[in-house]
Amino acid sequence: MDKTDRKILNILQQQGRITNSKLAAEIGISPPAMLERVKRLEASGMIRQYAALIDREKAGFGLLAIIIISVSLSEIISLPNVKGKLLDLEEVQECYQLTGDVDFLMKVAVRDMPSYTTFINEKLTAIPGIQNIRTSFVLETIKSTTVLPLDED
Repeated sequence: MDKTDRKILNILQQQGRITNSKLAAEIGISPPAMLERVKRLEASGMIRQYAALIDREKAGFGLLAIIIISVSLSEIISLPNVKGKLLDLEEVQECYQLTGDVDFLMKVAVRDMPSYTTFINEKLTAIPGIQNIRTSFVLETIKSTTVLPLDED
């Protein structure tokens, strides 16, 4: 990845719907050369996908929770099963396997407290191997970004 690729990625992170010709003009290369570079970045997996970022609250998902999960040591063999089940939960926006005292950290968006209660009682606690669930509710989002600070130098 060269300096031009990083410039392209920096612009696309901010303006995902920019046209190829506008992107080419901003970078200073021809539209065919730009299209080739973008296709190469997509094919290499550097660009994973394009998406519209939806305002969670305006979409009716008023409750955001950070959930920490510990898996039972006696059932550590069930870890792949737990991962698969967490992956299937539509309320989970992000899920990370961690080192240390806890096994997973998740960001979960639900409509309201009854929806959260249903999520915990009917979905999360039904997963075999989960020993402990701790939740913190987000009071205010201070920063949320998808932009990586790619150095152009």
